[in-house]
Amino acid sequence: MNAQNKTFEPSRRQLVVGATLVSGALLVGCSPADLLSAGAKTEFGAFGPFLKIGADGAVTVISKHIEFGQGNHAGLAAIVAEELDADWTRVKVEQAAANAKVYANLGMGVQGTGGSSAISNSWEQLRKVGASARAMFVQAAATKWKVPAGEVSVKDSVVSHAGSGKSAGFAELLAEAAKVAPPEAPVLKDPRTFTLIGTDRVRRKDSQVKSDGTARYTQDVQEEGLLVAMVAHAPRFGATVSSFDGTAAKAVPGVVDVMQIPTGVAVVAKSTWAARQGREALKVTWDDSKAEKRGSEQILEEFRAAGDGKGPDDLKWVPFDSHGDVGKPSDGQRFRATYDFPYLAHATMEPMNCVARVKGNSASLTFGSQIPTIDQLNTAKIVKTLPGAVKIETLFAGGSFGRRANFQSDYVAECVHIAKKVGKGQPVKLVWTREDDMMAGYFRPIAHHNIQITLDKDGYPAVWRQRVVTQTLMKGSPMPQKGDLDTSAVEGALGSPYLKATPTVDAQLALPDVNVPVLWWRSVGATHTAFVMEHTIDQLARKVGKDPVEYRRVLYERAGAKRHLAVLNLAMEKAGPAPAGLSRGVAVHESFGSVVAQVADVEVAEGKEPRVRRVVTAIDCGTAVAPNQIAAQMEGGICYGLSAALYGEVTLTEGAVQQTNFDTYRVLRMNESPTVETYIVPSSAPPSGVGEPGTPVIGPAVANALLAAGRPATSRLPFVRSV
Repeated sequence: MNAQNKTFEPSRRQLVVGATLVSGALLVGCSPADLLSAGAKTEFGAFGPFLKIGADGAVTVISKHIEFGQGNHAGLAAIVAEELDADWTRVKVEQAAANAKVYANLGMGVQGTGGSSAISNSWEQLRKVGASARAMFVQAAATKWKVPAGEVSVKDSVVSHAGSGKSAGFAELLAEAAKVAPPEAPVLKDPRTFTLIGTDRVRRKDSQVKSDGTARYTQDVQEEGLLVAMVAHAPRFGATVSSFDGTAAKAVPGVVDVMQIPTGVAVVAKSTWAARQGREALKVTWDDSKAEKRGSEQILEEFRAAGDGKGPDDLKWVPFDSHGDVGKPSDGQRFRATYDFPYLAHATMEPMNCVARVKGNSASLTFGSQIPTIDQLNTAKIVKTLPGAVKIETLFAGGSFGRRANFQSDYVAECVHIAKKVGKGQPVKLVWTREDDMMAGYFRPIAHHNIQITLDKDGYPAVWRQRVVTQTLMKGSPMPQKGDLDTSAVEGALGSPYLKATPTVDAQLALPDVNVPVLWWRSVGATHTAFVMEHTIDQLARKVGKDPVEYRRVLYERAGAKRHLAVLNLAMEKAGPAPAGLSRGVAVHESFGSVVAQVADVEVAEGKEPRVRRVVTAIDCGTAVAPNQIAAQMEGGICYGLSAALYGEVTLTEGAVQQTNFDTYRVLRMNESPTVETYIVPSSAPPSGVGEPGTPVIGPAVANALLAAGRPATSRLPFVRSV
């Protein structure tokens, strides 16, 4: 194949810009992708950076998105394969190199996976990749066979001309196709002609390697001279090292060095065991003069006071929905409720780890990078190079749920600092234990909601007053923000059909500063807003003697929320009558562009924890690229959300985290998981998010089932605190 190799070399201006970025400033008016890729080298062949076709005709799709269990590689490959008409059995996926200019997430502007955006932001892009390559093969065959291109067809990687009876596989036409100029505007298929997308043939491409143990994760990385590091972190957030004595640690066989880094004290050894034993032998004195010393209950009490209008005078309130005459007195039945949500751990199956090599101003990393561009930027600051010059090999990762994507690149930066001190390009593998990750952060922030509603004469909301108090997730963001509102803190309440259907709304957000590291957690703001909105609606319906499902239907009609109505109707239809002996709860929520309804059948017994037996889910996620994977994500999201709603809670005592592992941070076990049925609303709209929308709906569905069983309303999670 005649590859058209392209190499990117930074200009003088880009070098200056890169140096500015390394110093910590982001230039206004410049594309982050252009700036952050300065120094990168990019080589790709005739079919562009997202597609390779081998000499044997095998098709390789290059994924700019990490695979950490969500199965997006299958859907991404299917989009290309559909337009290319490739043989699906001969399609595989490779992880893209780190390069923001080429592989940027179109919704983020940097290379990264998050916000349930892998399929949605790649939809048009990858369709054009496949269609363009198909057109190149068609033109190559037409030229070779001297027939009109309009008479040439492609199916399962075979190019054919019915009139002459000629046909050839991709391998036979590869050289000729590589010479064809890619069309500027490739013609895309009519979705009605899809033969792969939307079928159960779209299955994961990584099942075999993950089943037989050959899949490569960070912990599998072994290189000559590899050292292993562990870090002693402060027991309180914000504390720093006052002094340390590494004498005993250095006496441990296999320990090579002990060094202070910005976040603690690192022990470097020849094995994980030696590093751990060395860390246990360390003596560290911590300066906690600027540390967070409040307990989680004290923080919640302060949030409650703020929500009740008794917070500090300098606390800033920002409206996220305000319409109608909010100052006008109202008559009617009154409803008031408050809700408290705890800190939550991400609890990934694979705790944080990274392999780094630093030699002078050169750095290369091997690990499961969720936002390579941010990891490049933070590494570049440490080793003083251009962000794009930092090489990252992205591997599979054992879960993330948001944990691997933070502005500070916390564990990555630790590994780079250690590798820089070790020097000479020697590989260093940083290993966090589960206890490290559970106690050192990051967490889903605590949140408090204060709701006051006045009902109209028909029993529907006439005035809705809401105060939300939580921590911001955007602290330390290198990206420019629009306005004062942190939308991630109120997404799910912001734009809710219930607020749209209410004539007067006064909804505001406050973000007190707490020195506890927080981060997006699977479904982000919807983790608490979905519960508040859906459990409130059930309580309102029951307060006025109306059926909660019919109550929602009326509000959806008033708000013009046709998608909400459709998923609710589908879920109720598929759920059928409630089984005898079980209590039923319903919840509907929109997040990441998708609308999900869930019907939960729950066993409620006196003196026992609730047991969810069955969940019927309906989802409108636009075009369903991989129905099998959508069902898998609904199942996984429901179990993850149910685990948190039932048991999840991280508590602080005088600023110190009390949970250390799964023995003290309880999670849902396999035998506690419900049967999950998933139904997809047919749609021709572009795909929307799937990885997160199933998670926030299950909590309120269960709370509503408890309400239906005669239990009191749930004002605080987890349920084990409330039942």
